[in-house]
Amino acid sequence: MAVIFLIVGILCCIYCISIFFSGVFGSWFFLIWGVLGICCLGASGIFASGLWERIPFALRSALVGLFAAGLLFFLLIEGLIVSRFQAKGEQGLDYLVVLGAQMRENGPSKALKLRLDTAYDYLMENPDTVVVVSGGQGSNEPVSEAQGMYDYLTGRGIAPERIRMEDRSRNTVENLQFSRAFIPKGASVGIVTNNFHVYRAERLAEGQGYGKTEGIAAPCDLFFQANNMIREFFGVMKDWLSGNMKLW
Repeated sequence: MAVIFLIVGILCCIYCISIFFSGVFGSWFFLIWGVLGICCLGASGIFASGLWERIPFALRSALVGLFAAGLLFFLLIEGLIVSRFQAKGEQGLDYLVVLGAQMRENGPSKALKLRLDTAYDYLMENPDTVVVVSGGQGSNEPVSEAQGMYDYLTGRGIAPERIRMEDRSRNTVENLQFSRAFIPKGASVGIVTNNFHVYRAERLAEGQGYGKTEGIAAPCDLFFQANNMIREFFGVMKDWLSGNMKLW
């Protein structure tokens, strides 16, 4: 066990440092990998020193049980997230909602660009579909996410009259809440976001009373996939515990 925790701890620390030096992170959440790495290294030291065997058996059993239960629950949530990775959405939907992500000085972040490219492909195949681009302006963004998405799509040839801009939202819950004002009751809706985010977006839309709604999964930058999956677990927990969504 000492060796396993040592290897995992080193890998977590390397991943954390790699994200930092990539310079393209949108938040400091990735530091959780450093914390996890340090915890694993500490656990390795506990096993290597023999301290674990000196802990009373009942306490060890309780700790192992809690760890196993937490791990199983984590894997369950991750399984639900992964289950929507290939969501495509049927053709001919009335509206798309593209959920916002980081805007940078030089344009959309890679995560947002992947969402927009997926929406662009759908819009080209379905000329009657209208798109709502959703996202406000954060303190570290040059323009609102909605404006940046509008500029990107029109720059690629999508007609401006097919685009509605929702530029007040600050998170996924508000993305969907404020976008409903642009969507007639009974319209079919596709929600475009990166694969790791589709499950939560669909569940939130259901909780807000959207009618016929389908997720449309855009790819994710593979380097950041692990970080996004961990962050999304906490996002699901927050919205579930807040009553914004059901798990199934």
